[in-house]
Amino acid sequence: MNQLSVRGRRVRVAATLIAGVLLLAGTLWGTDDDFPFGPFRMYSTAPDPNGAARDTRVEGVDADGRTVAITEGNSGIRRAEIEGQQQAYVDDPARLARVITAYEQHSPGAAPLRTVRIVVRWHGIEHARPTGKSWDETVAEWTRP
Repeated sequence: MNQLSVRGRRVRVAATLIAGVLLLAGTLWGTDDDFPFGPFRMYSTAPDPNGAARDTRVEGVDADGRTVAITEGNSGIRRAEIEGQQQAYVDDPARLARVITAYEQHSPGAAPLRTVRIVVRWHGIEHARPTGKSWDETVAEWTRP
């Protein structure tokens, strides 16, 4: 068995102390963006057992009035990207024009979209069980001029 040199021990102790300080600071003042030194709140909290569960989707309306689901496959945009920036779309619905552009680039044979919107379907939950009731809320919408 090889023994660690004095310098090697000091380096390991220093690295351990630095990691410990970063973990403590991240726990006290960090956000999810600081992971792995910040808290990853996604797994440290639980939803309200009597609240509603959200299911976000993006949909477009073509010139014929048909509703089209906007997916990663037909737009190249992942749902998580929309959800992560949802407030920015709510604040400035004109940003949804980029979704139309992405859809048209990825689906060249499809009918052009006239409108695109972000819709949240809320699923009722009681006692941590689905109630079977749901309702839709359009949180952002943009129509081509």
